[in-house]
Amino acid sequence: MRRRILRSMLAALLLTTVVLGIPLAFTAWQWVADINRNDLMARLDRMAQEVRGQEQADGLVHGTLDLHLVQALIPQGGKLTIIYPTPEDAALSVTAGVPSVHDPVAQSLSMGTSGSLRLEVPADRMHAMQWQAVGAVALVALASLAAGVAVAVVTARRVADPLRDVAGRAARLAMGDFRLEGRRHGITELDRVSDVLDSAAVEIAGRLQREHTLVADVSHQLRSRLTAVRLRLDELSAHADPAVVHEAEEAMAQVDRLTAAIDELVRASRDENAADRDPVPVVEELRGVVAEWRHPFADAGRRLILSGDPTLRAPVTGSRLREALAVLVDNALMHGAGDCTVSVRTVYGGPDREPLIAVEVADEGDGVSDDLAPHIFDRGFSGAGSTGVGLALARALIEADGGRLELQRRRPALFAVFLGKPTRVRTANGVAGEPR
Repeated sequence: MRRRILRSMLAALLLTTVVLGIPLAFTAWQWVADINRNDLMARLDRMAQEVRGQEQADGLVHGTLDLHLVQALIPQGGKLTIIYPTPEDAALSVTAGVPSVHDPVAQSLSMGTSGSLRLEVPADRMHAMQWQAVGAVALVALASLAAGVAVAVVTARRVADPLRDVAGRAARLAMGDFRLEGRRHGITELDRVSDVLDSAAVEIAGRLQREHTLVADVSHQLRSRLTAVRLRLDELSAHADPAVVHEAEEAMAQVDRLTAAIDELVRASRDENAADRDPVPVVEELRGVVAEWRHPFADAGRRLILSGDPTLRAPVTGSRLREALAVLVDNALMHGAGDCTVSVRTVYGGPDREPLIAVEVADEGDGVSDDLAPHIFDRGFSGAGSTGVGLALARALIEADGGRLELQRRRPALFAVFLGKPTRVRTANGVAGEPR
């Protein structure tokens, strides 16, 4: 950020220096030329006075002109040409100074009936003075540019460093670091942002604490109720009817799985960093969910199929992945038709085309309508009379582990869960290589 601000300020400063420096250099060049020409005109005026004085004294009767006084007014290396009339109505031309001037700067002065004067001097001296003036302008411009660069560096640091600090503070806040920052930067707007971030940190920390307390209380109450239900089911398992015993045992297994899922979700809610978790075998995690939902699909005359590479692993929370898949499968059962396929495969859709694990859930139904598709993950929005919470919850669970849940195809519906970079399960023959 500092570099971008500095580049912008330097570009503006350089443009200003060029826009102002070129006209100023041209003005200095012309100013020196005007000074030299004015000096020549001043000399010619004095020479004209001398010539007129001699003409009034003797009328230049003999056609001669005393050049002794005008000679002193000719610059070094210059040439003076005097043209004046004689009594015989002839014009005489008299020169003084050097015989000829190379690359001259000339000025002429008419004396009316008394003739005319022409003074020539070498242009080298004037050009040298012009280049000196341009050099002085360039030095002033460079000095101004250097001072501007120094001011730009200080200003860029003063603006960029506080912005980077505030951005870092916001990033830490997003990662769950709610420590207050007492440092301020002396910039009113940024200090106000820092105050707002401090207030937000206090508010978010308080809300998270209340939510964690609520989650702990709810999980405790759920476990208590599930324990009571399991005790009742345990009593039913001693019934004389084998069918009743079988259903009781199946129900107890469901209660045990629900209790384990609640415990794991509570633990996962306290550990938000999915990147540090050990990768879990994705297909193995999903196998239990698919087995539970195969019976409802069979009752509806449909099939639920799981396919994919069983060696693929991803750094996710198993309970979150299972709950999200259960929502997607339930959605396919309630709103879809035909066979439902859960497939696990590797895709190349990450940053820089990195490989990702995709868990795809597809059915053969009519799909998602165009009106419903843009809002399908909005909490509370439903097009079929349901609560509208399931898909929003599933997306939140997946995003909590750094993944994403998307509707990849509308008709027939295809939902895709994108997880992290895949690894391989260690097998008896070694570790399988990365997917190609």
